[in-house]
Amino acid sequence: MRDFPVVFHFKVELGGGGADQDVRFQEVTGLAAEVTTEELREGGLNEYAHRLPTGAKYGNLVLKRGYVHGSEVTDWFRKAIEDFEFTPRDVTVTLLNEEHEPLAAWSFTRAYPVKWTISDFKAQDNALAIESLELTYASFRRG
Repeated sequence: MRDFPVVFHFKVELGGGGADQDVRFQEVTGLAAEVTTEELREGGLNEYAHRLPTGAKYGNLVLKRGYVHGSEVTDWFRKAIEDFEFTPRDVTVTLLNEEHEPLAAWSFTRAYPVKWTISDFKAQDNALAIESLELTYASFRRG
């Protein structure tokens, strides 16, 4: 019988950062790619159209964690959003097994911040402040 990996054991690495970066994320979303297509109708044929590939399209990578004030990653986001200073980095998301060994990895090239959000503040809830860090990137490969 084949064992299927669990999705709660993973790590995120941000290349080009210092040793003090906090990369303990609780959620990673946006691991998606698709091929875009263009329809081409052939003259005289109305029953179907050819769908030709035109390129690859990637969604943004979203990293979620408890709010961390003053970390190196937070400063990277702040510089991009507030100062419009972009320093692209390579990002790797690795799925791990029970022994902390890599099962699969996804490498994102030249990623940079495009959006930052924090969870709603609600006096009636007893919840942590969660920040979402959204990145766009040039491409990604599964390792």
